[in-house]
Amino acid sequence: MRQSQAAVLERYRVLTGEFTTEPYESGWASEARWFVRVLDSSTSDTKLVLTTQVSPDGLHWCDAEVPAQVAEGTGMVSWPVREFGQWLRIRGSVEGADRSAKVLIYLTLKG
Repeated sequence: MRQSQAAVLERYRVLTGEFTTEPYESGWASEARWFVRVLDSSTSDTKLVLTTQVSPDGLHWCDAEVPAQVAEGTGMVSWPVREFGQWLRIRGSVEGADRSAKVLIYLTLKG
């Protein structure tokens, strides 16, 4: 029987500028999927650029071989990740001066 798990990494966090999520240990899983829900943004054209990062130890990070994702306005974006090793997180940025976005960020895992 396959195992699955869902984790909420950010809950109602207001993001500005550059940010990273808390790292999540996920080495037991064979696949993962990110869900980023933008609840509110400072302007209708606020844009988040989101990059999946991987790590062997939760301390040293590099970008995964997954294209960067873009979230504009409010709503949800999602993307899969495979062959990621031990730890996952998102590195991102809110584009534009004095812009912000309130988000929920989920990571779902299956093994």
